[in-house]
Amino acid sequence: MSDPHTPDWYDRSLEKALTNNLVDRYFSESESWLRAILRMCIFSLTYTDRQAALLIECPNQAVAKRLSRKTYPLQDFVQRFSRRSRASKRVLICYFEEPLGSWRCFDTKTNAWKDLKTCQVPTLGNW
Repeated sequence: MSDPHTPDWYDRSLEKALTNNLVDRYFSESESWLRAILRMCIFSLTYTDRQAALLIECPNQAVAKRLSRKTYPLQDFVQRFSRRSRASKRVLICYFEEPLGSWRCFDTKTNAWKDLKTCQVPTLGNW
């Protein structure tokens, strides 16, 4: 039996349930293929360049590439969660690349594929 205060990094059922809830709530008017793909992913919020960004973990490269072609609904989704009127619409659509052992992300700020480390430049005062 494991310590109850130790998180189980492999059980992501809560994160998955929250993502599915967000898909149901905010993408109900979107195309069905987009909703189906988003249900395979996990959403989280991150901060890059002192702005909020939506980080989408995709199960594989094919899903990430397909989402990278349909970024407008995702960017609008990010803006809904910001308190500022001029909020960032930045989205990072990522997948884990096994051979390299790193996360590759499509960054809507530059419309280019990058390594996750280059997308998340730490800023002073965040921690």
